[in-house]
Amino acid sequence: MRATILLLALAAPAAAQERTAPFVVAETGKGYATIDEAVTAIRDDDATILIAPGTYRQCTVQTGGKITFKARQPGTVIFEKEVCEEKAGFVLRGRGSTIDGIVFRGYAVSDGNGAGIRHEMGDLTITNSMFLDSQEGILGGGHETVRRISIDRTTFAGLGQCETENCSHAIYLAVDGDVSVTRSRFERGTGGHYVKLRARRVNITDSSFDDSAGRKTNYMIDLSEGGTGLIARNTFVQGKSKDNHSGLIVVAAEGRPIPRAGCGSRTMSPAWPPARRRTRRSSRI
Repeated sequence: MRATILLLALAAPAAAQERTAPFVVAETGKGYATIDEAVTAIRDDDATILIAPGTYRQCTVQTGGKITFKARQPGTVIFEKEVCEEKAGFVLRGRGSTIDGIVFRGYAVSDGNGAGIRHEMGDLTITNSMFLDSQEGILGGGHETVRRISIDRTTFAGLGQCETENCSHAIYLAVDGDVSVTRSRFERGTGGHYVKLRARRVNITDSSFDDSAGRKTNYMIDLSEGGTGLIARNTFVQGKSKDNHSGLIVVAAEGRPIPRAGCGSRTMSPAWPPARRRTRRSSRI
């Protein structure tokens, strides 16, 4: 009886410690001190990492599995500054990744592409998150396993630069498939484009692009190689301190290897800051 009581007493603190650890794998209940320890423990499984509120100067590289990174309370989990592989806070090359309710801020690296997320393999879903004050928000794609990227209810602010050889942007993705950006906000750009895509199919809807506090910015949306899809019900506010005022939405500025047929824009509401404000309700690409 005494041995049983002793075992229970020893087990209780361990269980409590796992429950209070900042990173807990939901499927196993096991807790970890760092995000990278939790990711490594998942290996090639499907799992959700529950993240406690806090500010973390940590980074991780996902090399397998299908992982959901989920804030226990959206907006209270902040990853900042620390990069892996001189790329990003999260480097994702598993079978798939989901980001839910997380803030990424303050990323910079020597080549100018410091990002909250560098996405290299698998599909990606981002919801209810924020990317702030970095060289780049999300950068990636290009691999054959990346077929769909979906971004919803997410804020991008203080992103982009053209001080290095190649500009960086709030979002820069290359996908031989679908990219969807919905119900999201872009503001206070610091260079480059707000959204730059090389994708076969795009859906950019119900979002706002406010460049009134931007500086050295270029296009709101750049579909660099054409594409098909829909840009609709978005609001654009053109800024005064741009490097390039020539267009809000630009299609195939770098050639047209991807067919354009079927790409349309409607219910588009561009505006200008006071003293140069104009409004237009609809347009076609």
